[in-house]
Amino acid sequence: MHTAVITGASAGIGAATARHLAEAGFHVVLGARRMDRLAAVAGETGGTALELDVTDPGSVAAFCEQIPDCHVLVNNAGGALGLEPVVDADEDHWRWMWEANVLGTLRMTKALLPKLIASGNGHVVTVTSVAAAETYDNGSGYTAAKHAQGALHRTLRGEHLADPVRFTEIMPGMVETDFSVTRFDGDAERAAKVYAGLTPLTADDVADVITFAVTRPAHVNLDTIVLKPRAQYSASRAHRE
Repeated sequence: MHTAVITGASAGIGAATARHLAEAGFHVVLGARRMDRLAAVAGETGGTALELDVTDPGSVAAFCEQIPDCHVLVNNAGGALGLEPVVDADEDHWRWMWEANVLGTLRMTKALLPKLIASGNGHVVTVTSVAAAETYDNGSGYTAAKHAQGALHRTLRGEHLADPVRFTEIMPGMVETDFSVTRFDGDAERAAKVYAGLTPLTADDVADVITFAVTRPAHVNLDTIVLKPRAQYSASRAHRE
């Protein structure tokens, strides 16, 4: 059975991806900080739950040492903190976003690439965002981190062109998960307004696309997949009823 490693797997896109990949026949190894939630997802999927904090190099090393082989890595851990103009930027928020989104992806990919290549048909999926290709007012910390994460991922595609490993960047638009609640420091009412007046993507929508990408024949590489709600045109423009 092939092994798929998923970070940020305790909720949202990560948990949904675990369910979809398990249904597709993968043994899923789930990493996150919230072990109670992670254990529940592992119970649903028959997977393995291991504590992981991608912002901590020691945690990443300990996590990856417990994985004997790896065929798929889904870099999903990350997120946003705050929504303010550059003049009011919170450096602690910026630092966390870079640690979680950029360095977390670097650490996980660097640690597991040898095992992915050794599998003979590895696949690295990195969940970035439409914010990896666009900018919007008050979002510079997140868009800067996602641009960097995307650049890291796309560089790997060229560096490993001769290796048996594929690279797919998933760039979602609005997905209704706990993303905005985290961004707004637990303010659920403010978070709900992000999705008001339209039908956003669900975590399952994104997980379905990820599963499609990793189950293509070995010679097929889906480099970049952008998916948004029908009513969303860009990171800053959407039609609301």
